Amino acid sequence: MTSPADQSETMLQISTSTKLRLRDLERMREPVRIRIDGTVRHRIEVCRDFMLGSLDRGRSVYGATTGFGPLVSFRGRETTAEQCENALNHLIAGQGVDLESSVVRAAMLVRLHSLCQGRSGASLAVVEGLAHALGTDFAPAVPRLGSLGASGDLIPLAYVARALQGHGHAYTGGERLTAGEALAELGLKPVELDGRDALALVNGTSLTAGAGALAVSSLQRSLRGAVLLVALLVDILGCSSAFVDARLLAAFGHPHAALAGERLNQLLKGLVPSGTRGLQEPYSIRCAPQLIGAAASFVEHCAGVMCDDINAISDNPLFFPEQDVVAHGGNFFGQPAAFSGDALAVTAVQLGNLAERQLDLLIDPHRNGGLPPMLAPEPGRQHAVQGVQLAATALIASMRRAAIPASTQSLPTNLHNQDVIPFGTQAALNALDLATKLRLLHGSLAVALRQAACVGTRQPTAPLCTELLSKISAEIPPIDGDRPLDADVRRAAALLDDMADTYLTDGQGL
Repeated sequence: MTSPADQSETMLQISTSTKLRLRDLERMREPVRIRIDGTVRHRIEVCRDFMLGSLDRGRSVYGATTGFGPLVSFRGRETTAEQCENALNHLIAGQGVDLESSVVRAAMLVRLHSLCQGRSGASLAVVEGLAHALGTDFAPAVPRLGSLGASGDLIPLAYVARALQGHGHAYTGGERLTAGEALAELGLKPVELDGRDALALVNGTSLTAGAGALAVSSLQRSLRGAVLLVALLVDILGCSSAFVDARLLAAFGHPHAALAGERLNQLLKGLVPSGTRGLQEPYSIRCAPQLIGAAASFVEHCAGVMCDDINAISDNPLFFPEQDVVAHGGNFFGQPAAFSGDALAVTAVQLGNLAERQLDLLIDPHRNGGLPPMLAPEPGRQHAVQGVQLAATALIASMRRAAIPASTQSLPTNLHNQDVIPFGTQAALNALDLATKLRLLHGSLAVALRQAACVGTRQPTAPLCTELLSKISAEIPPIDGDRPLDADVRRAAALLDDMADTYLTDGQGL
């Protein structure tokens, strides 16, 4: 029998007071029942009636009575069905590999929530279609390339809309099917759209917001993982904890650095230094609180921006029935998420630099306190983490090359209708890519720390560090004879995610 707690994890209530949380988007990896309350349904219907009434009175409404983009000065098609097909068909021009289903489904939830605020003129059938799809594992096949984040995520969201109609392709059960087959297999009915429905589905930054929010959540866990790894590195090497002196970090004047130091002090309580290390450690240890603290500050800011974004109404035009207003403007312009995506990318890279340097320190017998090179039990006969370190170097090199800001690359298009472009979608997806690579760098360091404890004479002395190593060792066997380590790195990355949520979650940040 399903418990109330289990039910709350598989259901999401949308009311007039609902604010999406970052973790709600991560929940979309699995089917989640969406319940839309009566008040929300009523305001959707009121807005819909007002939109239709405006058309009946001969009011000009962008996309419903007009062409799209720079063709706004020309009349649209005669029927709403034809207008819908025009809106979607000309946008089915995306290229590249399909986006991860988790990203697409996160975007669908953001779009659903925007439409539920009753300012888009979309029909209740559209909202229900999105909700029913999210109650299954249905995920439209959406190509990665196409969105500029300027007039919303037009091209990617057009693929979502077409899949809901039963056109194109979609994933279910990990299999790529035609969208019609996927809907039928899941017992879902194709959604019928008119012109305003189609534009309301595509004319927003929901993919940008969804990807950016997922990147924030991933980096929040990686920040905590970085703290765990620093603590374990310090204890395994026998370093002093003087670098996290609370008075020292308070004098630095940056609260997040002090918080990082506080976290490290908690983990290092009971530490017995070896007494053989130098007076001052390399910066990859000594300056870790300052670096992690600065990263935490940026991620916290971006989390606020992305929370605003996933709860925003990103569409054009917006309808205000209570004031008899149809407002045309630019709420589909993804500049906030673009800036945040770029900031998250830079943050991920510097956290990656830290992890890569810590790994290099750990395998170097001239700096690691006498541990064997590459942490090999029999150097030459065995190579231990040599391949892992090579892959880590490739990962950080790839991350550095990808850190060029997207939000400064404005490139006019669309007959200069879109003459300023934020490229928010590319910034957000890039941030998510780099967050994923950072997890693998942290997994690489965790594998090396486990091996260091295996080949060295020192074991952790702080009780929490001992516990951390024990959990890693239970999942990652010692490298006693060279073996493939790719799966070990991924397993360690997933384990760090779990431990980050276990050891450092008291609601105080980081």
